[in-house]
Amino acid sequence: MYPEELVYPMKKQLTDQGFSELKSNEDVDNMVSNKGTTLVVVNSVCGCAAANARPGAINSLSNIKKPEHLTTVFAGVDREAVDKVRYYLAPFPPSSPAIALFKDGELVHMLERHHIEGRSAEMISQNLKGAYNEHC
Repeated sequence: MYPEELVYPMKKQLTDQGFSELKSNEDVDNMVSNKGTTLVVVNSVCGCAAANARPGAINSLSNIKKPEHLTTVFAGVDREAVDKVRYYLAPFPPSSPAIALFKDGELVHMLERHHIEGRSAEMISQNLKGAYNEHC
């Protein structure tokens, strides 16, 4: 588990943009039961989360079509909630960071770490905007 003082600024980068934190199994179940579209960012302390995943997710919200609900969970911190999110991300293996889009409780788009690492925040943003245009 990472200390809260270490991850706070990384969490804040998303929560300042309107992302709600998922902290428990109940939070995750409620998120999946949302009607409409929900973006989930599996946050991480790694460099590709800082340089690519978080900025890409934030920049993607400039799209005309965008998810109705924004959520985040932090790998290595919110263990219970992360495990539950990963349950709903099956058949994809655990990945941190990761970004997923749900529509009416169904996973419709997924970016795993290998889709994030080595790609720019702009590329990730464009990928997500394409998913929003299709599903939102």
